[in-house]
Amino acid sequence: MSGDDIRGKFTQQDKHGVWVMARLDDGWCAALDRSTRRCTIYAHRPMVCRDYEVGAMDCLEERAHLDNSAGTTGVTP
Repeated sequence: MSGDDIRGKFTQQDKHGVWVMARLDDGWCAALDRSTRRCTIYAHRPMVCRDYEVGAMDCLEERAHLDNSAGTTGVTP
């Protein structure tokens, strides 16, 4: 995430000392509004998020995984 300008409460250092997007205890991104499933820092999101195509297979698979982890069903982009 070097070069990205993300607010401190949305980032954390991983076990290797690399700055990454913070995750909540259940694995969800700390910048995601869970009720709307929209990014709360969309205009300032990091490059890794900008490169992640919404609605692509990777996106849908990740949403399905998170839905299953949270005990919810249904995947909508």
